[in-house]
Amino acid sequence: MTSHTTPADPPPAGSRAARRRLVRELLLVAGLFAVYKAGRTLSTGRTDEAFRNATWIWDAERVLHLPGEGAIQRLLLHGDALIHVANTYYAAVHFPATALFLVWLYLRRPGHYLWTRRVLAVLTGAALAIHLSFPLAPPRMLDAAHLVDTGQVYGPTVYRAAPAADTMANQFAAMPSLHFGWALMLALGMIAATRSRWRILWLLHPLATLLVVVGTANHYWLDAIVATLLLGAALLVVPRPVPEPFARSASEPGPVSAGPSVPRPVRRPAAAARAAAGPDLPARADGDPAVNVPATAGAGR
Repeated sequence: MTSHTTPADPPPAGSRAARRRLVRELLLVAGLFAVYKAGRTLSTGRTDEAFRNATWIWDAERVLHLPGEGAIQRLLLHGDALIHVANTYYAAVHFPATALFLVWLYLRRPGHYLWTRRVLAVLTGAALAIHLSFPLAPPRMLDAAHLVDTGQVYGPTVYRAAPAADTMANQFAAMPSLHFGWALMLALGMIAATRSRWRILWLLHPLATLLVVVGTANHYWLDAIVATLLLGAALLVVPRPVPEPFARSASEPGPVSAGPSVPRPVRRPAAAARAAAGPDLPARADGDPAVNVPATAGAGR
């Protein structure tokens, strides 16, 4: 007895093309992020310059009459639970939220995904240029700020206590705050890609991020302001996506009716119409085999 096996059908060409696009996007995003992380480490040894710049930023904020970062930190320090939540938000929300945002756009709004990816690439590239040209120690390291390093004291933290021993992150790359810049782009991207009446609430994410990065003393107010300016420039440079159609869910109402429907006139064959109306009904001159019969035609016969 011999067994006969049927070879499996090859996957459709569309599926293969979709997988290739997905792999290409993953490699592209991962490559851009790797270049950014590697570039940040080029300014790790410029400690003296980073602290001089920190003093200059601190003094500039006082000249501009910006609120002190300590005011936000004192609010968070009212309870250990609140500051722990803030540290966790800083350490654990930034990258996962951005990744989920990009995945959702890739699957549901491809045009908005390309737009967002390009904007984030321009923003991150500009931020890297500033990291390299303007190393900046965060306010938690600046003695004049009198702030608490909440990550080291309360946890969790993504940084080591000694910046020189931190090989995974550049602690002197505070300007601009990509935590805030990416969070703001996430909110703007979701507002542009959705049509919910509540989509304005996405702005709560960058607002919470701003309070967290300042309250944990990881960033100055000016770090967020510069990130906002860079994002605005990126949005001006990158063309907006073509509006995409939105799929209507089953729970949404359908088109509104213009009113009750009006019955169309009854059409009957010409011979039947003449028979029903009587011998006095003239024939149509144009030879139309059907005529419109009023509803009262022949009613009294």
